[in-house]
Amino acid sequence: MNRNRLVYLDHAATTPTAPEVVEAMLPYYSERFGNPSSIYGIARDSREAIDHARDQVARAINASPEEIFVTSGGTEADNWALKGVAFADRKRGDHIITSSIEHHAVLHTCQYLEKQGFRVIYLDVDEFGRVDPAALENTITDQTVLVSIMAANNEIGTIEPIAACGAICRDRGVRFHTDAVQAIGSIPIDVEAMNVDLLSLSAHKFYGPKGIGALYIRKGVRIDNLLHGGAQERRRRAGTENVPGIVGMGAAIERASERREAYSRRLIALRDRLYEGLTERIEHVRLNGHPTERLPGNLNLSIRFIEGESILLMLNHAGICASSGSACTSGSLDPSHVLLAIGLPHEIAHGSLRFTLGESNTDEDVDYVLATLPPIVERLRTMSPLYAEFRRSQDVQ
Repeated sequence: MNRNRLVYLDHAATTPTAPEVVEAMLPYYSERFGNPSSIYGIARDSREAIDHARDQVARAINASPEEIFVTSGGTEADNWALKGVAFADRKRGDHIITSSIEHHAVLHTCQYLEKQGFRVIYLDVDEFGRVDPAALENTITDQTVLVSIMAANNEIGTIEPIAACGAICRDRGVRFHTDAVQAIGSIPIDVEAMNVDLLSLSAHKFYGPKGIGALYIRKGVRIDNLLHGGAQERRRRAGTENVPGIVGMGAAIERASERREAYSRRLIALRDRLYEGLTERIEHVRLNGHPTERLPGNLNLSIRFIEGESILLMLNHAGICASSGSACTSGSLDPSHVLLAIGLPHEIAHGSLRFTLGESNTDEDVDYVLATLPPIVERLRTMSPLYAEFRRSQDVQ
């Protein structure tokens, strides 16, 4: 690995906790350490800090503070939303609708619910990864109790038509959940304008701490508890509150809301410069995801004739952190379910690479990638039997 340079381009995986967020958290590890459920002074300090953070989260998504419930992160929030509504409304119906490109926190929860007797429909997406609201409307039945469509995809960055999907669900009397883990801090999120009943978020995606998130639950939504054992979170979610984490989440989401417009403009410029530079220097590159309706910092590419994992290893050696559309690094030989869902054949899906830019990235970082990646691709293609076969076919023509 290049020890002299680190270019971090995997902000969709996690972001560093902002220094001012850390500063806000620190007192709650030491002098303000009280348990919020107690009644003495330092406990009241903790309770007030939680209430303030709840206000900050609510303002960021145009909700009421009493509709914000703390979780350990996006995965718990997704699990709670799906299981909670499904079991609470089981007498009314057993039908759930989601998309084929959701995060595994949703897909695996749906698979669990299928084992409990629920019927789940996984909507197809188009070549850009977008759900068709008309298809959603045609799939809803009188037994549908929940629809879950992510706000923006974590792999290819495509932004979904959430407001339209939510309006359909509202009109049909079906609860609508969106996983907004990747969207918060990058695009405007308004639960009222988007007709959202439940929303999941995770602080470490917007420069907050890991291990803390929230679930927005619209007032009046019936939902079973996921965790039992205490009266915390207004008897909805048991467990002593992670006060430093909650404080950090509040500070981070307020910070992200204040910076969002300028942050997004800057990332779009860097992302587009990176894309244009790579396509000028490397042949046979495909953009994955919607060309315009995509997260500002997301650039997902398929580079034909080579495997994404090999590219990642060589980028890492050069000090560049990115991720692959392939699941090879997790021990699976299967490519990303998202890339297969948008119609990519296995051999192209395996050659996918995701760059996700963030606050720390600069024009110099882009220049370094543009200087580093093309020679890596050229080297790997010299060892690729797929590329050799392709070249022979071109020579024949």
